[in-house]
Amino acid sequence: MMFSLLLNSAIAKTAKEKINVVIPAQASSRVIFGATQLVKHLNQLDYQAQIAKNNKPNARAKNIILTNQKTNGKESYAIVSDAKGNINLASGDESGALYAFITLTEQVKAQGKLPENLQIKDKPEMVLRGTAIGLQKPDYLPGRDVYEYPYTPETFPWFYDKQQWIAYLDMMLANRYNSLYLWNGHPFSSLVKLKEYPYALEVDEATFKKNEEIFKFLTEEADKRGIWVIQMFYNILIPKPFAEKHGLKTQDRNRPIIPVIADYTQKSIAAFVQKYPNVGLLVTLGEAMEGVGQDDINWFTKTIIPGVQDGLKALGSKTEPPIVLRAHDSDAPAVMKAALPLYKNLYTMAKYNGEALTTYTPRGKWADLHRSLSRIGTVHVQNVHILANLEPFRYGSADFIQKSVQAMHYVYEANALHLYPQASYWDWPYTADKAPNRLMQLDRDWIWYKAWARYAWDSKRERSAEIAYWSKELGAKYGANQETGKHILDAYEESGEISPKLLRRFGITDGNRQTLTLGMLTTQFINPFRYGVFTLMYESEAPEGEMIIDYAEKEWKKQGHIGETPVQVAKEVVEHGRKAIAAIEKAKAGVKANQDEFDRLLNDMYCYDAMANFYADKVTAALWILKFKYSNDVKDLDQALPFLESSVQHYQKLVKLTENHYLYANSMQTKQRKIPMRGVDKTFIHWKEVLPVFETELKNFKHSIDSLKSTKTASNIAVKAYENAVVKFQDKQLYYTVKEQAKAFADEDLKIKALTPELIGLNALQLSAEAQIKNGTQITFTNAKPVTVLVGFFNKKDAQFSPTPELETDASANNYGQAESKISNAIIIENYPAINVHAYTFPAGKNTLSLAKGKALVLGFIDANQKIKIFDAGLNGNGRDIDWLFGYYAPTDVKL
Repeated sequence: MMFSLLLNSAIAKTAKEKINVVIPAQASSRVIFGATQLVKHLNQLDYQAQIAKNNKPNARAKNIILTNQKTNGKESYAIVSDAKGNINLASGDESGALYAFITLTEQVKAQGKLPENLQIKDKPEMVLRGTAIGLQKPDYLPGRDVYEYPYTPETFPWFYDKQQWIAYLDMMLANRYNSLYLWNGHPFSSLVKLKEYPYALEVDEATFKKNEEIFKFLTEEADKRGIWVIQMFYNILIPKPFAEKHGLKTQDRNRPIIPVIADYTQKSIAAFVQKYPNVGLLVTLGEAMEGVGQDDINWFTKTIIPGVQDGLKALGSKTEPPIVLRAHDSDAPAVMKAALPLYKNLYTMAKYNGEALTTYTPRGKWADLHRSLSRIGTVHVQNVHILANLEPFRYGSADFIQKSVQAMHYVYEANALHLYPQASYWDWPYTADKAPNRLMQLDRDWIWYKAWARYAWDSKRERSAEIAYWSKELGAKYGANQETGKHILDAYEESGEISPKLLRRFGITDGNRQTLTLGMLTTQFINPFRYGVFTLMYESEAPEGEMIIDYAEKEWKKQGHIGETPVQVAKEVVEHGRKAIAAIEKAKAGVKANQDEFDRLLNDMYCYDAMANFYADKVTAALWILKFKYSNDVKDLDQALPFLESSVQHYQKLVKLTENHYLYANSMQTKQRKIPMRGVDKTFIHWKEVLPVFETELKNFKHSIDSLKSTKTASNIAVKAYENAVVKFQDKQLYYTVKEQAKAFADEDLKIKALTPELIGLNALQLSAEAQIKNGTQITFTNAKPVTVLVGFFNKKDAQFSPTPELETDASANNYGQAESKISNAIIIENYPAINVHAYTFPAGKNTLSLAKGKALVLGFIDANQKIKIFDAGLNGNGRDIDWLFGYYAPTDVKL
């Protein structure tokens, strides 16, 4: 009898509590997935859980019931315990039900048991919360151009790794992301076959089958987790075999819409929609076709939308898949106005801070564009894009991110997020860290993904509670207490102000042609327009304030300053760096886990500090140098010298900090990169490569000061004009000799009033201004030796002028080395803006110079080996150029 009682007692102690998870008999894949995750984790504890697909509670067990009750709003849910001990789940839709199950699972994992007395209600603020992955590479594939990357195991082995996809999708679900964007120039030639264009397929049959399988796997697994997959593509870009078959380029920004390309593209989209009806499309109209204009509207309404509609017709479906229209380099409001009568399920997207993270106080024209798109009535998506100013150091300022999401709501009036990786976008899935095994972005940058998702779900979270939340999270990450976690958070948030402030107050561009962490040349501070400064960044993506050149001019004229100043930011970033180091040093003793990663984070804080001090000292030097521009007093250069020397010392420290910690600074390692140095074929990708440039710059500056002091009057150096090269033209051309009083256009009488001597005597082409405006400019020629074509662009954005090459909107804008102005303000034509000279270099053979619609000057052809001085001729009346201080050309009229 006693034995029986003891046995029954032991059985009672070991018996697991039964849990019945009740879902509908016809439950969706999302509901089944969520319920399965809950059951799995309950069964790992002291429970015996099972799914009941019958909507019927079990009176002998505790029930978790997905009820028929509806909550208010998409993806909304409620979790409520009742008097019987059951837990009732309600939701607004299938995703809400999934989130209810996942939230309950998280509660179970956190508490080690099934919680009691639950009263949880939640729903997201943002309609779409998505992340981006690029099927793109740091450099070009052989024989291909930018964005041209077919889906193959050789190029993207990670794309076929199912376990890696599961890990990524699980991260997305844990953070409640509901959209995944895949970026590629032209994915259709890797994913669909066309009977009309069988030669357009860019992969072999075995790879094509793998692509079908992995794409099906990815979309199904994503759907289980409430994630909508969206395939992005550029326009107009065509597959290489198709281009070769038809004697076309894969991409040509200046060509008109060609019927065979339109037909191929429409059929490709139709086949894709028919094959993957639940996959959305993200359309970039600009970049690979001529920018704003009627072509954008025609391509979207007469090719893309009809392609989607053809696919639906073939399916026998009337359910429109979503199309996201990216505003980049197009008149998105005009396109939407034309498209909405034809297609209803449209979204819009625009970059938050360009290709960077600069401010949570956006304003100006860019804010106006965002608001106009938000007010159309469809969902407008904020694209946190590229983050070129954050590469490659770790970034985790929860405060900056929360304020940015609030700005998306309250300034831009938007309600959706599209998030790029924090760094190394072009090198997915790896980071730039130099480690025994390559680190994964998913692991290293967990806080980036978690913070943006947290505030996309709810941006109004109270600050003190958020400090406690992140302190606890960071403490747990490093096996430390909450106090240590708070120190790490402080380090993240202090360092998190440095790169945004530096770029928005000193930078050349918000695009990824500038790698901020590699530094800047002094000439880029004192003469930013020579480097194509993107003024929209200062006008819209920064608080009101002043550029360095404006500040220096006001100082000389003793005028008051406005808003955020260069001197203010230089002081602030140094202080942020000091505080970041102090905070991370306080955390060191408390770290008990993930020591290697903490050491890398600590090193990043020292990198931020060195970078901040480098910029601060160089800015101070630049302001003294700009004072010299007005004063002609060499003593001002003496004042600049110690700061320039100090900046080099800080950069030397940055080189030591990065040499054994990073493989590169920038993940885009192609000719598109321009600042601080032009990067071609993976050159100037590391600080140790750039250091000699800064050291030479300092050496030249010292030499210039010595030269000024050694002579009372600087000698004028005779200017040698460029010599004409021999070329043969396909069509007959009219010439004129470049000189004062020369008539520049065949159909206008306006003449050259002034020009820099280097251009005198060139054989320029006398083109029709009217024809240029109507059709653009195409000059086909043959040359026995490599040549450089000098092209003059008017220094004003206007429909009558051909746009200056600009990498912010045109990825091909440096294919011939043309993106940077060689001679600024080089020619003055009466009643026109000043003209900047750019250089296009072509190899020997038959070549074509193509310019977008609008007036421009084809000034002549010179030998490609001719050394071109880069300077500002100053003919616009804005003062003399002082770039010669760093080795460009000799000065005149200097006061000693």
